[in-house]
Amino acid sequence: MLNHYYGSSQAMEGMRSGCVGPHLDGFVEAMAAAGYTPNTIREYVRTTVHLGRWADRHGIALSTFDEEVLQRFRKHLSSCRCTVQSLGVFSHALSNARHFLAYLVKQLVIVQATPSAPAPVVPAIAERFASWMIRHRGVVSGTAVGYQLRLQPFLEKLGDDPGKYDPEGIRQFVIDHLTKKGREEARTVVTAIRAFLRFLVAEGSVRSGIEYCVPTVPRWRLSSLPRFLEAPDVERVVNSCNLSTRHGRRDQAILLLLARLGLRAGDIFQMKLEDIDWNRGTLRVRGKGRRDVLLPLPQDVGDAVAAYLMHGRPKSIHDTVFLCANAPPRPFSTSSSVSDVVRLALKRAGIRNPPSRGAHLLRHSAATAMLRGGSSLDSIATVMRHRSTDTTAYYAKVDVNLLLRVAQPWPGGASC
Repeated sequence: MLNHYYGSSQAMEGMRSGCVGPHLDGFVEAMAAAGYTPNTIREYVRTTVHLGRWADRHGIALSTFDEEVLQRFRKHLSSCRCTVQSLGVFSHALSNARHFLAYLVKQLVIVQATPSAPAPVVPAIAERFASWMIRHRGVVSGTAVGYQLRLQPFLEKLGDDPGKYDPEGIRQFVIDHLTKKGREEARTVVTAIRAFLRFLVAEGSVRSGIEYCVPTVPRWRLSSLPRFLEAPDVERVVNSCNLSTRHGRRDQAILLLLARLGLRAGDIFQMKLEDIDWNRGTLRVRGKGRRDVLLPLPQDVGDAVAAYLMHGRPKSIHDTVFLCANAPPRPFSTSSSVSDVVRLALKRAGIRNPPSRGAHLLRHSAATAMLRGGSSLDSIATVMRHRSTDTTAYYAKVDVNLLLRVAQPWPGGASC
């Protein structure tokens, strides 16, 4: 495989002369199969050959390569003349070397030490709580982990023995702990504590009704205006993608799903190939609470997704629709990657000071556009998958000029 990337037989002979030489062709073949570009493969080869020559000079056998050896190699790089002569070729040398080490482990050339079982980072009762939330409340694992993190100070203060919990202690913790928090963060923590107490009631660890002792953080429903982009700005964001690249085709398909169907970042993160029914023109969305909903697939959205699947999506064993642009092909690690797509598109489109920079900005924009187009709140609630039209009523305030015309004067003529 090396001869596909290097024309000089003398250079290839020198590369194969060290301890890593017998494994270079297989390593290159594995990277090519994973979708790495030729330039990236050459950079990995340079790092691997450098690592091998350094190991040969220091008498380090290939079978002993491990993280400690890589850290010694990293220290060598700080004084090695190669880093100067190559002008940064080895700036990612450590991560490249780890990639080669992982290849050797996979090929059973070296045996990786079995790691000891990590110490639990959360108490057992918090683990049971997360499992209960997933099983009985329908939350996804990421949401359950978020609840665990916000519950940590509560457990550190009051302990993990529910038998010692009392309303006074719980109320005092909430008052003391949340006075320095913002309103939204305080509401989230209170929700987590209340859900935890409901779990303990269901488990029989505390008496029923104790969850009502948690103070409520004031919230005035529908008190703010929705954050959205005007229709021309939405189109600028969607059209900012470079469709001559795989990356651009993927991003435009994601942006259209957000802007036309009002999907959440998590919806796109979880989307599978089997969720698209091309014959019926529908898309199955795996929403909150494990509720699956069929939505119609608009023509421009379907065209963009099909273009990505046929000409942009790399070959992969994964059934997730959208994959990372960089090799190896793999699903997004978190749903925040979808918001990153929106953030970069806003920058490319030259949208200055947008009201927000995440995926929800386009979701709000989609709902606003539907309302201005004459859609009823019921139909918008169906597309947005709101459980209550009260949530959808949030978007009824988007026409500020109309609200000014229908607003009633303050009683007695006083200024508000």
